[in-house]
Amino acid sequence: MDALNDFILTLDGYLGSADYFIWLLLGTGFFFTLYLGFPQIRYFSHATRILRGKYSKKDAPGDTSHFQALTTALSGTVGTGNIGGVALALHLGGPAALFWMWATAFFGMTTKFVEVTLSHKYREKTEDGTMAGGPMYYMEKKLNMKWMAVFFAIATIVSSMGSGNMPQINNIAEGLNSSFGIENWITGAVLAVVMGFVIIGGIKRIAHVAEKVVPFMALIYVVGAFAVIFANFENIGPSFVSIFTDVFSGSAAVGGFLGASFAYAMDRGINRGLFSNEAGQGSAPIAHASARGKEPASEGMVSLLEPFIDTIIICTLTGLVILSSGVWNEKHQNEFDRSDMEYIVGSYDENSNEDVGKLFSYLDKKSDADGGIAHYTGEIVIENGLSITEGFTLINARSIAEEVNYSVNGEAFTGTLHIDDGKLVETDNVVVSGKSLIHSVKLTSEAFKQGYFGGYGEYIVTIGLLLFAFTTAIAWSYYGDRAAIYLFGQKAVLPYRIVYIAAFFVASFTDATIIWNLAYVTVAFMTIPNLIGILILHKDMKATVSSYWKHFKESKAD
Repeated sequence: MDALNDFILTLDGYLGSADYFIWLLLGTGFFFTLYLGFPQIRYFSHATRILRGKYSKKDAPGDTSHFQALTTALSGTVGTGNIGGVALALHLGGPAALFWMWATAFFGMTTKFVEVTLSHKYREKTEDGTMAGGPMYYMEKKLNMKWMAVFFAIATIVSSMGSGNMPQINNIAEGLNSSFGIENWITGAVLAVVMGFVIIGGIKRIAHVAEKVVPFMALIYVVGAFAVIFANFENIGPSFVSIFTDVFSGSAAVGGFLGASFAYAMDRGINRGLFSNEAGQGSAPIAHASARGKEPASEGMVSLLEPFIDTIIICTLTGLVILSSGVWNEKHQNEFDRSDMEYIVGSYDENSNEDVGKLFSYLDKKSDADGGIAHYTGEIVIENGLSITEGFTLINARSIAEEVNYSVNGEAFTGTLHIDDGKLVETDNVVVSGKSLIHSVKLTSEAFKQGYFGGYGEYIVTIGLLLFAFTTAIAWSYYGDRAAIYLFGQKAVLPYRIVYIAAFFVASFTDATIIWNLAYVTVAFMTIPNLIGILILHKDMKATVSSYWKHFKESKAD
């Protein structure tokens, strides 16, 4: 598992975490924002009127209403990224990461507008009479780049597994296990069956489920979030201050948090922002292509509401809950995931500025040379659950682990453990636990306990996670089967759905860190070709928008 995780991280370094990816993503949104004259501001109110059906025509081609298309796309974006992804961004980059999530969302509103408009414009009707659209269709029909279309479609299928499917059930299973003690595999099995019944009905059944569940789940989550924010109201001001003061300087070490540089905070915020709202990834256009409409730009305008709802509203609420509650830089008792653990040579104390500086450099740059820190290799002797070997420090979740205990089946472990290049060599049934920072869903759950609902706040996260993540997995099954149809025809849908459901089940009991890292890699496989494609078609996009406003004015004159 460690080797696989290292490979995924290496690949991520060349894709989603690479400097060029950040500038390509933000640069595309910035370019279209200027090129189209700030459509996320100028068209916002018009988009809400379209959503309410003010300009709808019943004879327009398509399978779903504007509202159904939006809620389906939102069900694909409002998921673990809003609950676990925001928490992970703050854990890695500190408060400043939230600012960069906002920046991604603001420019992402325009990017979403562009990709949805173009995908809706070049959609096609499939053999079963339903609509199929997405970046692969404009890549082939307008750009004449069949190879790019094929690559994107393959990336969509892979990403549907690594981004839309596996992280969702993994977080659901972890949440239900933590809150109710339900075994992960049981959760995976039950929800896999439910998923099968939903996705077999195709986009119409998915859309009907989404339009009812999405507003309900958002309401539950928002009420729970405000219960925490109001309970910690005195911390809201300082939380906002920390977000903005750290933007260009990086987040300083505080509590158990060892700090993050400007570049690292920006990278993590943008990366997690994209994972949350998927602007530029090319996924949402597949859902919006099903919407009834004759003017592609009208559906594009509806779609620009997505990043606003997903990130500006829901992710911000999650971020304020975590920051105002103060749990993000506190250590909590927890079981350590192997992928979060690193053994390093020497003894370090977070109360020492010198030690914190060395650890900051090490964690920020991930190089043994930084800070003079080296990975520990050797044996450690454990007696009654405690290490009696000296000369090393255990880093867990980017913090110095305290009160570390080793156990097997709930009993204190006694014996020798082997550490190789900083990693604990796989040892059956040995559980490592103690106090450290926590991240992802665990962190959000802990934050929700700090409100008016007390310990019951955890259940709000669990229920929200169940609904958010499950609907995300359902939406992504549709994205994947549209890509399968593009590549292989209608006959590929059933085999794809079988594999999708099987992967959903298996991911319920797989290491969480590896699943998250895989998700970020697959996001980049879709995003890069899609961004390049819409940049090439910038003139086509501007002409499409101009045509829409011309026809709109003519229809009003009539």
